[in-house]
Amino acid sequence: MTAILQGKHISKEFGDKVILNDINFEIESGKKIGIVGSNGAGKTTLADIITNTVKPTSGQLLCQYSGMDIGYMKQATEYLDLEQTLSGGERTKKLLTQLLYSKKDFLVLDEPTNHLDYEGVKWLIKQIKAFKGAVVIISHDRFFLDQCIDSIMEIDQGKIVNYNGNYSFYREEKRRRYESQLHLFMEQEKLKSQIRGQIEELKGWSEKAHRESRKKAIATGNKFGGKEYNRVKAKKMDKAVKSRIKRLEKIEVGGLIKPEEEIKVLFQLEATKKVGDTILQAKDIRKFYGNKLIFNQSSFYVKRGEKIGVYGVNGCGKSTLVKAILKQVPLEGEIRISEERKIGYISQDVLDIKEEKSILQVFETTNKEEERQIRMALVQMGFSNDRLYDKAEVLSLGERMKLKLLLLIRQGCEVLILDEPTNHIDLHVREQLEETLKDYNGTLILVTHDRYMLEQLCDKLLVFENQIIRRYEYGIREYLERKEQKQVAQDETHRKEMKSNKEDKMLLENEIAYIIGQLSREKQGTPMYEELDNKYQELIKKRNGF
Repeated sequence: MTAILQGKHISKEFGDKVILNDINFEIESGKKIGIVGSNGAGKTTLADIITNTVKPTSGQLLCQYSGMDIGYMKQATEYLDLEQTLSGGERTKKLLTQLLYSKKDFLVLDEPTNHLDYEGVKWLIKQIKAFKGAVVIISHDRFFLDQCIDSIMEIDQGKIVNYNGNYSFYREEKRRRYESQLHLFMEQEKLKSQIRGQIEELKGWSEKAHRESRKKAIATGNKFGGKEYNRVKAKKMDKAVKSRIKRLEKIEVGGLIKPEEEIKVLFQLEATKKVGDTILQAKDIRKFYGNKLIFNQSSFYVKRGEKIGVYGVNGCGKSTLVKAILKQVPLEGEIRISEERKIGYISQDVLDIKEEKSILQVFETTNKEEERQIRMALVQMGFSNDRLYDKAEVLSLGERMKLKLLLLIRQGCEVLILDEPTNHIDLHVREQLEETLKDYNGTLILVTHDRYMLEQLCDKLLVFENQIIRRYEYGIREYLERKEQKQVAQDETHRKEMKSNKEDKMLLENEIAYIIGQLSREKQGTPMYEELDNKYQELIKKRNGF
């Protein structure tokens, strides 16, 4: 493929902070490229440079031809206030549609699946696959990246590392490369240890040879033979020592550096006590906003220890249901919750953190040991020690969500209700959160657009269908497969009905033609003519009914 855009020795600094450090990259015609990296790694900065929104500190962009037209969709938070009459998902879809059909040379999309429901993501995957030009995508949506990306550019410590495959390939290949590099490093360290041992051994032999040489000289009255033999032997040992030292220095100067392991975020979630078997019981619940019905006559339950996903299209009422469970909004019907329970809740609103407080002050602890543990957890999540006294108001959306997760973890809850907990956070953090939630021994009610997380964690569903909430005893994969099979069967039935209708219509047209022929041979006003005319009118009505 032809490179339509190249970055040569690109660097970008903000003040004293180096974001991108002498990177090189190519964007080939028709390629679908995903950009990944931790929060603050420089993903959006790179997108800004590619689209000439921001100039690099040094380096240059080389275009295949002048006047290249690049379509750029920034993160949804930058434009969602433009049309308040549309929902977040509708506004995102509208902007994406405009870009995809604008005949741009290639597109750069920053978090395009934000605010899109599952059907919206499916639509976008189809559109990107059909788009002939190159597409560069920043996304935290692993299902989306797996479906439409054919290569990954990871930004890590200011550098770009390329992976020729989708997201799943990238994760596996990154692990394989780490293990391979670690193995080579350990072999190198083993060799260095062996050489050091040989040096010490040779030094011992050399010192012994020098001592023997001196003894021989004394014993023989400095006669040449014995002294010279031992002196030559000692010199050989010295030479061997120098050779080993030189080899060791060469390895230490030009050798392998120990590969850095991906930082593990040690979430620890555990229900403090067991409560009754049924955690939540909803009976005939109904919710209106004004005259608009959100959901109607819905009954379901959630048992202790279940991990249940809440699924439905944008605007169906998922967050409203969560707020009703938490008694934050009223509704008709009844929701009973076990009294002996402590509920932990994370909303998708990341702006509810007290901005005037520092990162440490948000946790409101005076216990030194607790503060030490909080500091460790914050560092694992990507906050450097020198940032812990920064005001919360300067934090990015992803950093705010990380704080909310840590605040939740410290509560020791029997029930967790998470409403889009992975919004804005790093991919590796959400993967480690998944692992923690798998082992969580309490009850989990999860609202998320993250298809992977829903598949990994939830084997039960509460689904919004035609304004009714229904419980299903299986997970999202099986639900969607069954739904698709049902749709295929309905489409086939409809096709057969259409075919049958077409055949019936042809027969009807033939019959009408026959009646018209008969009418042309009869005189108006005769009984036969009247009979045929009545028949003709009946057939016309029947045809109009198709």
